Amino acid sequence: MELRSRRISFVVVILLSGFYTYLGTAIDTITASQPIRDPETITSNGSAFILGFFNPGNSSNHYVGIWYNKKTEPVVWVANRNKPLNDASGIVTISDDGNLVVLNGQKEVLWSSNVSNSVTNVSAQLLDSGNLVLRDITTGISIWESFQEPTDKCLPGMKLSSHRTGPIVQLRSWKSPSDPSPGSFSFGIGSSNIPEGFIWNDSQVYWRTGPWNSLLFIGIPNMDSSYLDGLQLSADSRTGFVNLSFSIQDTPVFFLLTSIGILEQRNWDDEKNDWVVSFWSRETKCDVYGWCGRFGNCNPQETPICSCLRGFEPMNMEEWSRGNWTNGCVRKRPLPCERINQTGEVAKEDRFLKLEKMKVPYFAERTTIAVENCSEHCLDNCSCIAYAYDAAINCMTWTGSLIDLQKFSNGGADLYIRLAHSELGKFHDVLLILLLLC
Repeated sequence: MELRSRRISFVVVILLSGFYTYLGTAIDTITASQPIRDPETITSNGSAFILGFFNPGNSSNHYVGIWYNKKTEPVVWVANRNKPLNDASGIVTISDDGNLVVLNGQKEVLWSSNVSNSVTNVSAQLLDSGNLVLRDITTGISIWESFQEPTDKCLPGMKLSSHRTGPIVQLRSWKSPSDPSPGSFSFGIGSSNIPEGFIWNDSQVYWRTGPWNSLLFIGIPNMDSSYLDGLQLSADSRTGFVNLSFSIQDTPVFFLLTSIGILEQRNWDDEKNDWVVSFWSRETKCDVYGWCGRFGNCNPQETPICSCLRGFEPMNMEEWSRGNWTNGCVRKRPLPCERINQTGEVAKEDRFLKLEKMKVPYFAERTTIAVENCSEHCLDNCSCIAYAYDAAINCMTWTGSLIDLQKFSNGGADLYIRLAHSELGKFHDVLLILLLLC
């Protein structure tokens, strides 16, 4: 009798052990036999994130999303952002072809991971990073990740990427705080000569970070090791791929592209028990790309905020005086190297005007020339109209129009604008002599 009792107890322990193992594996995982139905959820193994159904803002629509656990909003990823459910009949499961899908009550597919070469023996696991990973159970290989298809937020460990042909992985804003469908703003890495971060309004540049110098973006004032901590950018000149990511371990943090086109960094504050904004891309109108037009300099500390560079004047004085600076400025007179001296005399050489603490213009060309030769390199090329130097980027030069110039109170770079000798005046000549004598 005692032996039989021990056997029964052993069987019960084994069964309970299997039951709790089942619960443990199911808590963060979705399989074909373990779907979730609205309002069910799954929670990542360390309880950092939850995946389930939600209603954004004051909307009655149902979406599948991922959000932080035990913290106030926000939802960091949305599956069916283009096709919401209008009731609580939603199901998240694995389809017959091995894709993760969102179904409505009529079993219609509203969203799919859309992996064409998927396998049938798969599961979807929510990780403590906030990444939802679809894996081949047999091999353990990842065949799809939510980090590869972000919505409006970038989490630590997520990579935004581009190729020389254009952005590949980028953020896309919500249409409104109550509508997660794709809005008009996107953020990613541009495919220019020097990597830069951009916000686009549809296809038009709306904001830019300035060039990356291996440590920071020089077009963001006051950016240092404690500002946007953990930001990393890698560029492969051979393949043309550029990846931007960040990693902060001490506190929950994410980047958000808002529905009005502002990029924000939000950190969790335990004392306030809320998210606090530690960075935002648009503080003044000067942060809007090209606010002062071509050859216009934007300074938020001055009134009006737009002015033409020395040697330039408004293209349309009437519009300029009314505060419409879109058309920018034009050069007052051609550079000596651009015209033939009709008198036959040799014109005085062009000179450079130094502008300190500047957000350098877009479309920079990068060369490996040393700092002492950067000025001469630009001067020898009549089409070169400005240059700047950064120790990590080396010599940057510009041809054509200068656009998106801004004067900073701190940070930025020294920008040298090419002007005719006559535009600089006698004071510049005296200063040049003094510098040569010192």
